[in-house]
Amino acid sequence: QVQLVESGGGSVQAGGSLRLSCASSGSIVIAKTMGWYRQAPGKQRELVADISSGGRTNYADFVKGRFTISRDNAKNTVYLQMNSLEPEDTAVYYCAAEYIIEEYWGQGTQVTVSS
Repeated sequence: QVQLVESGGGSVQAGGSLRLSCASSGSIVIAKTMGWYRQAPGKQRELVADISSGGRTNYADFVKGRFTISRDNAKNTVYLQMNSLEPEDTAVYYCAAEYIIEEYWGQGTQVTVSS
């Protein structure tokens, strides 16, 4: 069983930055993909960005050029650097780890962006 713990959320004004961290209790080296998702009130959970075991990144169109996903395999941690935040980015952000057989999710961290 892998546990994922997100941190780094908070409240910022539009244009500000936050860095989310996702610490895994298991090795992320063998994970196929590590990703960040978000869910705003009344909306479905959506992919923000993910990164493969080989380091290939994938971003949702609405964050391209503003957010950067990265991973530190030695620390079993994945990061999401969020710049130029907009009120529309307000949501609970979740970390996910996809392995060959199983998938794990964190509890989420709240990000609130005020105008």
